[in-house]
Parts: sequence; C-alpha cells; structure tokens
Amino acid sequence: MALEGFEATEFSHDGAARTVYRRGSGPGVVVMHEIPGITPEVARFARIVADDGFTVYLPHLFGTPNKPLSVGYMLGQMARACISREFSVLARGESSPITDWLRALCRRAHAECGGPGVGAIGMCLTGNFALSLMVDEAVMAPVLSQPSLPFPLSKSHKRALHLSEADLEVVKKRARQGCGVLGMRFTGDPNCPPERFERLREELGDGFEGIEIDSNQIETRGIGPAHSVVTTELVDEAGHPTRQALDRVLALFRERLKPGA
Repeated sequence: MALEGFEATEFSHDGAARTVYRRGSGPGVVVMHEIPGITPEVARFARIVADDGFTVYLPHLFGTPNKPLSVGYMLGQMARACISREFSVLARGESSPITDWLRALCRRAHAECGGPGVGAIGMCLTGNFALSLMVDEAVMAPVLSQPSLPFPLSKSHKRALHLSEADLEVVKKRARQGCGVLGMRFTGDPNCPPERFERLREELGDGFEGIEIDSNQIETRGIGPAHSVVTTELVDEAGHPTRQALDRVLALFRERLKPGA
C-alpha cells in the first residue's frame, strides 16, 4: 500500500519479507511505529525526521498504513500482537523475536546510507526495541518513546526492560562508551510506568537521558491518558513540552549520526 511521500520497498531477512517505507537522504534512522500501526501521526513524525536530513526507514509491522487511530482499530491490533509469535508482550528477560529482523534492517540502512551508524526509535509496543537493536554496533542513536513492553501487570513487569541479561550487559557497555539512550514518557502514562525509567537510570547511570513530561500540562489528543510523545500527543508549537522532546530527538540524531556537522 502506498504512503504519500515515501518509496515502498521490501526487505527480507531469515525468510521474512516486509514492506519498508523510505524517505529522505543522509544517515539512516529506523522508525518503529506504535500500536495500531503507521497512523497519519506516525507518518508525520517520520517526515519530520527525513526532512531534517536523514534517510528514514519505516517498516510496516502491523496495521494498515495511514489508517487513523480509533478505539476499535487499536484494540484489534493489540489483540493481534498479543497472539503473534513475533511479539512477546509479557517477556521480562528476553526481547521479542522480531528484533532480529529489525537489527538486520538497521545493518542494511547503515550499509546503504553510510556514516558512523544509524538511529533507531521505538514507540509504545516497539518502544524497548531500540535497546535490543543497540546490541548491534550499527545502532548509534537509540530512542525509547513510551516503552510499554513488557505490559506492566506486576511490580516486576513494571521494572522490566524486555531484554536478556546478556544483551543488557552489552547495552550497558555501549552506554559507557558514549552510545547513551534517550527515553521519553508522560508522567501519568500507566502503560509506561515510572519504575521502568528508574530501572534504566539504575542500569545505565549517566548513559540514560530521561524526558518525563507532566501529564497535567497536556491536553490529551489520543485515546485515554497522554501516551504518544512525538506522534498523537505532539503539539508542533515552539516551547510546548512535546515539541521540545521532538527537538531533543532530532538533536540526538544529529549529534550521533552527523558528528561535526
């Protein structure tokens, strides 16, 4: 299916082929969309990144590209993800299997675009995936936007990072070497609890930069409490907390992927 302003390509790895929407030029940035799919707001974010001087790779993981957000659409795609073998929505000490395919896509983006590496941003269901991807040295700018896996059903799930202990050790090492992690959440978001960011600070120390936006400052635009920092809840006005968060994401990509620019 076409997505306005993007070139639809196909990427295959380990027997799995998926559509990847590509736009822009410059260092590569892999944008992993949220539930329920590539909504118009996700596509807007991807265009903003591309127009800032990057080649965006937007893989189609679930849902219908450009279909607007609705309660029914969101619940339907959430149910599909919960029973999919590619997503382990309750796993605390391991990553979802689809991250293997996404790591391969990051390597392809780096090979095609060059530069010191690629950026990777996950959102909601894919939010923690950037941690898994930075196990691969091609990923130089990992961003976690409202990381929601594993679903926070217990105290241990709220603190979990959806990452194996072995991969966590690699992430910690890379963070110490200068590949720090940026995370974003709303303070009142039950899907991305504060315990998760506390754990990231404990594990990564100065290697974790957390942006936590006061939910009381936000007029909710999506479904339920404010959740999607740079997509549904984004207010593209100078000085607005969500625009400031977006500006920090773009700045991180420039710092890591265009050093000296």
